[in-house]
Amino acid sequence: MPKPIRIRVWGDYALFSRPELKAERYSYDIITPSAARGIYDAIYYHPGMRWQIKRIFVEKPIRFTNVRRNEVTKKILASDLFYAANGSGKPIYIDRSEAIAQRAATILRDVSYVIEANFVLIPEKMGADDSADKFFAIFSNRLKTGKCFTQPYLGCREFPAYFEPFPDDREPKTIAEDRDFGIMLYDMDYSEEGNIKPTYFHAVMKNGVVDLRDCEVLR
Repeated sequence: MPKPIRIRVWGDYALFSRPELKAERYSYDIITPSAARGIYDAIYYHPGMRWQIKRIFVEKPIRFTNVRRNEVTKKILASDLFYAANGSGKPIYIDRSEAIAQRAATILRDVSYVIEANFVLIPEKMGADDSADKFFAIFSNRLKTGKCFTQPYLGCREFPAYFEPFPDDREPKTIAEDRDFGIMLYDMDYSEEGNIKPTYFHAVMKNGVVDLRDCEVLR
């Protein structure tokens, strides 16, 4: 199996929403493993592999700021799309003048992380010529050249994530801080079709590093 791949990601703002606070968004203190995995997937995704986040290095002090964001209070239902496709004539859109709401959000500002991850193979979804070395080479090339399938983001799409390779022969300069963040979102469990479930873990930062290599995943 190829060695872990480290990338640096940073941005002006980030919002990793806590699920227990639904009315007004409040960010976790650091990037969640699921958001970190999403950045790797944005650079290179293949159904025959799945990224696993191993460590998160926090490079900048954890700072919050408050903003107000415009959000819509409605969503287009799948049933509306079905009926429209079958000739109902009902327009598919949301009138922002009737469905807009301004909500407060507590977000992170000026964030920077080094993320370490590797991937596991899903053999039943791999092609005949696919291999771990092939996936590693493709991802490494895309990372070095700044290519991505979609723009990576820091929790919400309006907060873009910038990324670059992080050299193997260097250690990240993390903040000298220990913190217990409590229970955080780990990732989503897609193993049961049609029944996606969230998973969690106990997040502890030691000297600026959150180590997930042996963490217990709570379901």
